[in-house]
Amino acid sequence: MPDQDSRQATASVRAQETRPLPEIPVARPAAKPVRRSWWWRLLWLVILLAAAIELGLWFAGRQASAPTAAATRAQTAASIQVGAATVTKGDIPVTLDELGTVTPLATVTVKSQVSGHITDIKFQEGQIVQKGDLLMVIDVRPFTIALESAQATLAHDQALLANARVDLARFQKLIEQDSVAKQTLDTQRFLVTQDEATVQLDQAAVDNAKLNLDYCHITAPITGRIGLRQVDLGNFVTAGSDALVVIAQIQPITVVFALPEDNLPAVMKQLQAGAVLPTTAYDRSMTTKIATGQLLTLDNQIDTTTGTVKLKAQFDNQDQSLFPNQFVNIRLLVSTLTGVPVVPRAAVLNGAPGDYVYLVQPGDTVAIRPVKLGPADGERVSIQSGLVPGDRVVVDGTDRLRDGAKINIAGKKTAAGTDANATTKKATANP
Repeated sequence: MPDQDSRQATASVRAQETRPLPEIPVARPAAKPVRRSWWWRLLWLVILLAAAIELGLWFAGRQASAPTAAATRAQTAASIQVGAATVTKGDIPVTLDELGTVTPLATVTVKSQVSGHITDIKFQEGQIVQKGDLLMVIDVRPFTIALESAQATLAHDQALLANARVDLARFQKLIEQDSVAKQTLDTQRFLVTQDEATVQLDQAAVDNAKLNLDYCHITAPITGRIGLRQVDLGNFVTAGSDALVVIAQIQPITVVFALPEDNLPAVMKQLQAGAVLPTTAYDRSMTTKIATGQLLTLDNQIDTTTGTVKLKAQFDNQDQSLFPNQFVNIRLLVSTLTGVPVVPRAAVLNGAPGDYVYLVQPGDTVAIRPVKLGPADGERVSIQSGLVPGDRVVVDGTDRLRDGAKINIAGKKTAAGTDANATTKKATANP
């Protein structure tokens, strides 16, 4: 019986261990109501305000564009006021424009040919001197003395020569009488020849002394403008080493310029035909004409580094408008095209089709006409193809045109006899 009681007690304990424990209630905080932050309200307010402003601007723009669209439609319906010109026949010169340098026809550096002190200066710096004008004087006293010495030597040797000739004549008579030996006659004859050579040498010394005396008076070798002197009065100059002054010949004067080798055949063709090619010198801005001359010559080879050949033009330069080493623009007239179609430069436009014009069509409309341009002369340009004399092209108001646009040419009378300008203004005022 005790064992049975113990088993019952053990089963009761196990049953209590497997029984689930009762849940213990846990205290939780009460849930707070969720509130929207203030910045969300501000964001919505800004969005609504922006939408209202955008809507107002849209309505305002629509109201403002209404008259503009009406004006545009009226302008489209009305003809466009333009200026027109007629294609004519004309002569267009074919010219080449290049940059050139004015070069004196001759430049001479004057140097002394004798050594000595400068005793006088006879020129003013910058003046025009003529060939042979006296420029400077070198001390002549040493050379005068040398001349006198040479003349004295000459006189002495001339006397010896005269005495030898007298002896020779005497010996020739004595040899006929067989009074002297033939050797004595031959010796005297050679002595005369020797004295003649000595006299000739003395005469050369006299001439050299005279030449040195002339060299003491330095003269201008060419006609031209004299530069700044390099020495002053009293300076000692050495023969051949000291530059005294530089003279540049400026009347006539030349301009040297370079021409691209591609243009050389056209120039050579004219020169070989004996043509005289006029040349005009302009200032740096290519607006003021300075002088007019002609092409003088060209170089004998092309510069391989630049692909150009040098040409030289000559100008009279009587007014001295061209100055040595001055940079000028040169316009060389190669030939002249005669009887070619010519239009104002303002009529030619450039765009997708290349060079083109607005050609006036019957019914006062315009059409785009591609053209091929030729040489130009100022505000005129020649047409190689695309137009013929008598065609009319638009020269003013081209920025508002399009292909097929309706135009009203300025100055043209309507059927009623009123000015086209007034008709256009009226149409614009009352769309």
